[in-house]
Parts: sequence; C-alpha cells; structure tokens
Amino acid sequence: MDVLVIGAASLDTKGQITGPLRMSTSNPGIIHSSPGGVARNIAENLARLGVEVALISAVGEDWAGRHVVERAAQTGVDVHHILVRPDLRSGTYMALHDEEGHLLVAVDDMAAMKAITPRYLNDRRRLFRDARMVVTDANLTPEALGTVFRLAARYNRAVCVDPTSTVLASRLRPFLGQLHLATPNLAEAEALLGQAPSDRTPISIARKLVAEGIDLAVITLAEQGLCYATAEESGHLPAISAPVVDRTGVGDALTAAVVFGLLEGLPPSEAVRLGLSAAALTLQCRETVCTDLSLEHLYEQLVV
Repeated sequence: MDVLVIGAASLDTKGQITGPLRMSTSNPGIIHSSPGGVARNIAENLARLGVEVALISAVGEDWAGRHVVERAAQTGVDVHHILVRPDLRSGTYMALHDEEGHLLVAVDDMAAMKAITPRYLNDRRRLFRDARMVVTDANLTPEALGTVFRLAARYNRAVCVDPTSTVLASRLRPFLGQLHLATPNLAEAEALLGQAPSDRTPISIARKLVAEGIDLAVITLAEQGLCYATAEESGHLPAISAPVVDRTGVGDALTAAVVFGLLEGLPPSEAVRLGLSAAALTLQCRETVCTDLSLEHLYEQLVV
C-alpha cells in the first residue's frame, strides 16, 4: 500500500445563489450533492492518480454513508477499514456560495469521527506499518491524532496533513515537528502557529512553519496560487488560470497531488506544481472530486 488516509467521509450539499444574497428568505440558485469529506476526497484523488490507498473513516448505516463509501470503492480506494455503525450519523457538509462561487458560510457535522478512537487505530496498526506515507485531516479527536502520530513514528512513516479549517487546525499544533507536509490556507497556517506572526506575508509564514519542524509547508492562496517553503528553498507559484464551476474540494485535490509528487520522488517545487494542476482541474468540476482527474489530465493542465 502506498498511502493510508485517515479522517472524514461525508456527503457534501452545496448551494450557489444566482443573484444578490437576500437574508432571511429563500434565494434562487443551484444545489448539488456529491461525496465529500477532506480525507475521503484526498483518498479518491490519490486513487484516481493510480496510488494504492486505504481509508480509515466512520459513517452511519444510512443512505449517505453507503453512497460515500461506494463512491470511494468504485474509484479504487480500499474501504474495508471504514467503520460503519447504525448508531452513527454520517458526516454532512453544507455550503452556501455567492453568485461568483465564493464561500459565504458552511456547516459541517463530523461527529461520527469521534468513533475513530485510539483503540480503533491501534487495532489497525499494520496499516501504518504497510503504508509508505500517512495522510490525515484534523477531524480526528486530539486523542486519536496523538495515536496517529505515535503509530507513524513507531514505523517511521512520514505524515502529511490537511488542517481542514481554522477551527480544527490548532489540534495539529503539538505535532508540527513530526509533519512531512502541511497544506493550510493563510488563516489555517496562523492557527497552526498559534498566533499571527509579526510578518504576515505568506512566504514568511511558510518559512515559520518550516522553522517549527514541518519539512514542506504549502500555503494555499486561492486565485493567487501558493507559497511553499522547505529548509532549503521557498517560493511563490501563481495559480493556473481556469474557469470556476465549484471551489469545494480544490484544496483537497491540491494536497493529494502534492502527496503524489512526493511519493514519486519529485522535488518540492515540482510536487507543488502538480498540486496547482489538480486544483485547476477541480475548479472546473461540479463534483467535489473531479471525475476527470487522471495522470494524463494532470500533466496536460500544466502546459495549458
């Protein structure tokens, strides 16, 4: 197995209004649902890139849970370690976007992830042993995250993280010195650091994260591309121009493609370019994970 991914699997319901937002009333728009969850999205993206990947998550015995698990399985993700229980409520993410596709507000219900306990992870420690790399989101409880990092350290496996949100990113703060890769946006990066640094430029914050122990820090900047830093180099790369259909899942695609590049032994500067390519492809899709994502399309997007 190449990658073990741990974290949320959910059903995404996304609404985009087609005119000015009117509060306290119904707004005409477009509503679309698709499988989501940060970890599940990363796992599906990796599978579409040909990576052998297993997913640890939790869902309920309901339609939403069956749907998100079946979609992951259809794309090649090993779903045998997803916990399915009748007493759980499958994760749900609801988002409202303005007429240009920018996020106005979102609500996520990932309470099912509390079922991924330290014991559940310990019972599956062979997955950590067999994986080349571990990827987690921040939806796990602090205790479960501690177990993830302990098991990864036991088997000397690199850990990559998507901080998920500004609210959850602080859960990862105790583990910065153990991170191979982190892909926060600017607000999440400041949450990882615990405070806003005096120099708040993205490149400076990326370097600060590296000083805290992260091997490769990637600060995503939406339309402005990204900044990245390692102990040896740092830089800014502009976004690849693409028509915007839906921004949901773009960061997850970027994370997955950077992980893919690192697995392939690419230097950080090239791995993050693949991330930008995956982000551009995902922007053009209504689905949270672009169904057209493939190695061929990933490299084609780089030269468009």
